[in-house]
Amino acid sequence: MKYRVVIKKKAQKGISKMPVNVQKRMGFLIDDLKEKGPSAHNWPNYSKLSNSEYHCHLSRGWVACWRMEEKTIEIEVYYAGSRENAPY
Repeated sequence: MKYRVVIKKKAQKGISKMPVNVQKRMGFLIDDLKEKGPSAHNWPNYSKLSNSEYHCHLSRGWVACWRMEEKTIEIEVYYAGSRENAPY
């Protein structure tokens, strides 16, 4: 099953501030989410924040957070940016 990944504006801003190598890792994460869904067990420090929210580390200082509502195929990346400002 293919999932649809939507990146919120705030997350897009955060991605644009990341170093290029971390932006590439973000691209790999998005590809994984499209192929495998919201569970990203093979990513560093992956964890489920709630029933519908997840996060993982892209590098030591950068993270991504996403959510997926039940009975949908849409995954929403609502935060991508520095670990210090992460909303969890």
